[in-house]
Amino acid sequence: MNHEYELNFFRDILEKCHIHTSVLSIHDNMGATVEQGFGKAIESIMRLDMTVQKLLGNIESKTKYMLCNELGLQYVCLRLPATSERNILFVGPYLASFPSSKEILEIGEKMGLSPSVQRLLKEYYATLPVLSGNDRIFGVIDAFCERIWQTSSFSIVEADKSYALPLVTMNGASRGESAEEILASVRVMEMRYSFENEMIRAVTLGQQHKEELLAAAFNENMFEKRVQDPLRNAKNYCIIMNTLLRKAAENGGVHPIHIDRLSSKFALKIELMSSVKAVPEFMRKMFASYCSLVQKHATKHYSPLVKRTVIMIDSDISAELSLGTLAEKQGVSEGYLATVFKKEIGTTVSEYVRNKRIEYAKYLLSTTHLQIQTVALHCGIMDVQYFSKIFKKQIGKTPREYREAIRARA
Repeated sequence: MNHEYELNFFRDILEKCHIHTSVLSIHDNMGATVEQGFGKAIESIMRLDMTVQKLLGNIESKTKYMLCNELGLQYVCLRLPATSERNILFVGPYLASFPSSKEILEIGEKMGLSPSVQRLLKEYYATLPVLSGNDRIFGVIDAFCERIWQTSSFSIVEADKSYALPLVTMNGASRGESAEEILASVRVMEMRYSFENEMIRAVTLGQQHKEELLAAAFNENMFEKRVQDPLRNAKNYCIIMNTLLRKAAENGGVHPIHIDRLSSKFALKIELMSSVKAVPEFMRKMFASYCSLVQKHATKHYSPLVKRTVIMIDSDISAELSLGTLAEKQGVSEGYLATVFKKEIGTTVSEYVRNKRIEYAKYLLSTTHLQIQTVALHCGIMDVQYFSKIFKKQIGKTPREYREAIRARA
């Protein structure tokens, strides 16, 4: 049975998750498992000129091999049920956790690495995905194994560190910064820019689902250390990321009035950050928030009239926002505005305004202690009884009941 389609699909999934895969023959060198641009330099540390067969011997079918070495580089290896000579699949390298600067220094001392090679190693680590033992990607790998081997039961072999990917101890005094090491540093920089460009494209299109795919790169180690203070360095990159995401949202058609609110909120939170460990989750939150902003407020494909109308409504939901007022402010007839708005947005102006007001009311009810009447005023509704009536009609609860339910869940 030909599993080429399943293999290609599986590798595409891992590629989207920034996880490298290689399909080799038993006669190929292990160097092929290293991302192009690092091969020569990493060979100076690892014996990647060794063939797969010499390293692993006979790889059994229906067996998943878990490989690791003293550098902490890990692989999953398995034999594909293919007739081709190239039938050994490697997933990786990846890390179980990112080594600290102290751990990298200790590795370097143990192996006799020069400072320049240690820096290269640290940069190489920064390009690798970090997969914890319960990461979903291992479920994907297991599902792939079950599919191609047509069995729900297979063996797992965990190779010890001395067995897998042997290392070469170097004389640190004998090495300077080689051309290969310089090229590898350039490769790190290229990968950073590639990640940033992918992130910008995702936000521009409002692709919030790509958060999980980009998650492996959301860590403070992926980025260049510009200052010695780790927290200040993390804050600096968050500032850069906030700027990149702001421009991406603008390219996605969001008006600056919305972008500025979100950007300012994150700018304040960045300066209040007190821990480097909080950076990955914070960056994920920024990415998701800007994607959500594009999904909610993108006006790129609207006509100038509808775009202006949406911005007028969104900028001050407490204002007078009747069809007549909005039409008059733009010098068009009510009928024309109503027709164009319904055609492009899919709802009437009054429905759009009401939905926005209810959405804002839910936010105020769940995040503040304002009186119900005050919430109604902030939503542009003077009559609190009318406000309660339309809120219940749309949400199924009165404003008071909604607030109580939110607090009960907290």
